[in-house]
Amino acid sequence: MSEQGAQTPVIETRDLTVRFGGIQAVSAVSLRLWPGTVVSLIGPNGAGKTTCLNAISGFVPASEGAIRFLGEDITRLRPVDRARRGIARTYQQIRLFPRLTALENVLIGFDCRSAPGWRAWLVGREFQPGLDEEKRRRAAELLEMLELASYADTVATFLSYGLQRRVEIARALATNPALLLLDEPTAGMTQAEADAIGHLVLTLVQSGLCILLVEHNVRLVMDISKELLVLNFGELIAHGAPEVVRQDPRVIEAYLGTGL
Repeated sequence: MSEQGAQTPVIETRDLTVRFGGIQAVSAVSLRLWPGTVVSLIGPNGAGKTTCLNAISGFVPASEGAIRFLGEDITRLRPVDRARRGIARTYQQIRLFPRLTALENVLIGFDCRSAPGWRAWLVGREFQPGLDEEKRRRAAELLEMLELASYADTVATFLSYGLQRRVEIARALATNPALLLLDEPTAGMTQAEADAIGHLVLTLVQSGLCILLVEHNVRLVMDISKELLVLNFGELIAHGAPEVVRQDPRVIEAYLGTGL
């Protein structure tokens, strides 16, 4: 990936390999991501994209290779320890606490760097956050930034799908991450809703946040990504600027077709 002078990469993998039994889901993937950038990981279904996110966030172990976060080797760290260092993520399937309000869901994000809060988030057990007024103020600011202020007191189960996605992103941002992993955040959305998420992503990276995005909305990733990484059968077959990758014959054959 592109070099950025003496700057330390936010996340770097070296020959990252993940196996499940005899199946090699990710094969020797090396990547390097920098502050203030949007990088999209694309490819056909089953290419290994979510497995890459799971390995970076610690939910599946690396069979081989290394993962470094802000220069530190985190290959063997638990998910909670990676979260404490500044890695946050969303999931393909929304994981909100359905009986808590939007504001309460975001408040939990502030507690996810503590062991009780992290375990509660992980298993879906409702963890009552402290009534710290500073946290409530910051949570309200996040809701405002994601255009959710009017839904602060709405129970999550009554929010539309698109709004739930935004609440999940707000909760991830509450952990104050350096790296945000977004796994198909626009799945099931209209193009207008997806474009709004794309605008949000571009706004977030202006503060220096690094975002690794797994997304099937090709138009969106072409519009907002500084760089594309293309996986096919677990192998990184192309990487580079969108205008270059979209013309790569291997990418056209494996994923994009001739429509772009």
